[in-house]
Amino acid sequence: MNLRIPYIFLAILCYASALASTVNFIGNRHPVIQEKAAASTGLNSIYVLYDTEGVSISYTASNGDSRPQWLVYDNRGGGFAVPVDNIVYAGPVSTLNNAAGDCGYIIEDGSTRTYFWVTDYSKHRFTLNSLQLSDESNCSSVKLDFSGNAEPIYYTTINGQQKELSRDIELSYSTLRFDTDAKNYILDDVTTQLDHILSDIYIDSPLTNTNFILSGDRFLKAWNEELQFETPIYHANSVSAYTEAEQLSRDNDNEQSSGSTGSLGGSAPVEIDFTAWVTDAVVFKEWQIARDSEFDLIEFRENNLSFSHIFRDAGNTYVRFAAANADGTCTYYSTTYDISIGESDIKCPNAFSPGTEDGVNDIWKVSYKSIISFECHIFNRWGQKMCSFNNPADGWDGKYKGKVVPSGVYYYVIKAKGADGRSYNLKGDINIINYERSG
Repeated sequence: MNLRIPYIFLAILCYASALASTVNFIGNRHPVIQEKAAASTGLNSIYVLYDTEGVSISYTASNGDSRPQWLVYDNRGGGFAVPVDNIVYAGPVSTLNNAAGDCGYIIEDGSTRTYFWVTDYSKHRFTLNSLQLSDESNCSSVKLDFSGNAEPIYYTTINGQQKELSRDIELSYSTLRFDTDAKNYILDDVTTQLDHILSDIYIDSPLTNTNFILSGDRFLKAWNEELQFETPIYHANSVSAYTEAEQLSRDNDNEQSSGSTGSLGGSAPVEIDFTAWVTDAVVFKEWQIARDSEFDLIEFRENNLSFSHIFRDAGNTYVRFAAANADGTCTYYSTTYDISIGESDIKCPNAFSPGTEDGVNDIWKVSYKSIISFECHIFNRWGQKMCSFNNPADGWDGKYKGKVVPSGVYYYVIKAKGADGRSYNLKGDINIINYERSG
């Protein structure tokens, strides 16, 4: 059913009046809508009349003794303007009775030229019979079948160029938008402005159930005769998601650089939290992990929207999020996350100075990268074990049973395995240089 609703005049529209211009309209049943034309058109104004029945146009000359000449032109431009003969003069006012529409006028008043276009809206009236959801809609777009008249409204510039006078027909509906601050999809009301409608309307598929409301046009709104039509509920079929991957950081001063800032991966083991948010129509959802970027062989699947995974293998591993609607006709794949794990490495220092007050080089630690299993034992020269630890980030503070050991030579034995499969069996000596005790 078509509805008429009240509308407050748009700020860009104004009535033609004696205060605003020397051109006036007489006998019009509805206010004349005046628009300022772009300078490139050569026109001073564009006037839109509800209709031209019984309407006259008057012009007030700047000089009361002048008799301005009127010319009219069609869509060929001002170069084809012809004189208008039936002009009535009364003092400084000249009047054209029974004005025509969809044409341009030129008024020559001495050295002053006034150029304007008159549109007869009754010849282009917006009608709205129906708006239907088409069966041709798909995952990416919705097709709306329009029945009515919303053809383009054109006017012609002085130099004969055809320009469109937008109807500003409004198509309103709802969809979903991801709010990065709230970390959630929120309802988003969308209004699209249409210059005209020739047949069908195509828009991006909404991500939630919604009605489509078509209303207009702006000229009928200005005259409080706006038309409006609302479709039945559209049931969302399209799917989308928003995903994030956050790598848990480690602050180990003896772990070698993990790679480029902002990239995922580095020195194994790498723990990453993955999170996905999905739209209304999503039924199937899955995180996928593969060793090839094409995901020809998926090694791991996770059905929860959020999960944590530890990457231990050197090389590149790829992660993406997949989603689909109930019947699998609409699918979504996220950006592929590339996790790059570097080759393993262990370097062992051969000297340190425990117990110093400056806190420099007072703990013996290996320098390492991508070590996924580790054990280290340290002995004195008589084979007595001083300490053991199985985390490469840890080290020996040079103490045994709470006391700093004497300076001299000690020995380490390390057994470890890298993310690249490399095995380490390392042995070596450690020289303790105790400045305080040795003087």
